[in-house]
Amino acid sequence: MIPIAKPDIGNEEKDAQKILVTGGAGFIGSHIVDRLIKDGNSVTVFDNLSSGKMEFLEQHIDNPNFTFIKGDLLNTDEIQNACKEKDLVFHVAANPDVRLGASDTKVHFDQNITATYNVLEAMRINEVKRIAFTSTSTVYGEATIIPTPENYGPLAPISLYGASKLACEALITSYSHTFSMQSWLFRFANIIGNRGTHGIIVDFIEKLKNDPNHLEILGDGKQSKSYLSVKECVDAITFAIEKSNDEVNIFNIGSEDTTNPTRIGEIIVEEMGLKDVKFSYTGGSRGWKGDVPKMMLSIDKLNDLGWDLNTGSEDFVKDTVNSLLNCS
Repeated sequence: MIPIAKPDIGNEEKDAQKILVTGGAGFIGSHIVDRLIKDGNSVTVFDNLSSGKMEFLEQHIDNPNFTFIKGDLLNTDEIQNACKEKDLVFHVAANPDVRLGASDTKVHFDQNITATYNVLEAMRINEVKRIAFTSTSTVYGEATIIPTPENYGPLAPISLYGASKLACEALITSYSHTFSMQSWLFRFANIIGNRGTHGIIVDFIEKLKNDPNHLEILGDGKQSKSYLSVKECVDAITFAIEKSNDEVNIFNIGSEDTTNPTRIGEIIVEEMGLKDVKFSYTGGSRGWKGDVPKMMLSIDKLNDLGWDLNTGSEDFVKDTVNSLLNCS
């Protein structure tokens, strides 16, 4: 189980936790649910299924320790009721489409910032004292220090998505201080794996299925970023919660190397068994407005706690490609 002792049990044996997971039917959220259930916790998923899928949770439907609530975080009554008698909230729900902010300037404000405020208010009203939040590397903007550590600043996001996540972090840290809560904020690199529904790998596979002879790559194909499997990501999250106990705990989660879109395209072509695929590029160093061309996070803080990662970005990409192809 998530080994966070309740305030009243001290050093006694820890009880199973009653945990709420917002966005628990989504890609990362469903993997977190898998882990929490496996570890013996009682888990309630709160999701509006706008991007999540019930099929990601079907293995838990008959489990007495699992409850699903179809609800909207913009409905304050629904989230306040869902928070009742919970020990911990995993706030994973968000609109993760970075590119969308360039055409819809309000979506990330509503679905990320307002939704997070509603979660925190529901926690305050119900006296829920612990929250784990899935943030993003995009809060750093175009960092001049790579690998980028957690104490890098100033934080200057270049996408509305990154700005919304940074605003969420600020709300969470201020609620932690003002209302005696405890928080864990996880800034992710590119998280990939089975159940993935968007992102470069999903995009490339779909493009190549539609046209096995040609792959269009956004930008110049040289963007340098790190990738981590969702399994390793969830392992790192639970490890960090177990090993850290400050009022506010901030951790980067990613791999210790990078790859680029051209190489990802080559891996996908190889794994799909395609030949003579022509790559074309839209040009420029960015794939889209708000894209950060170079990103690698320092995970020294996590490593110092004892977390160890032995696999690199390209291996995670290859595993993800095979997983997605086998599921299609």
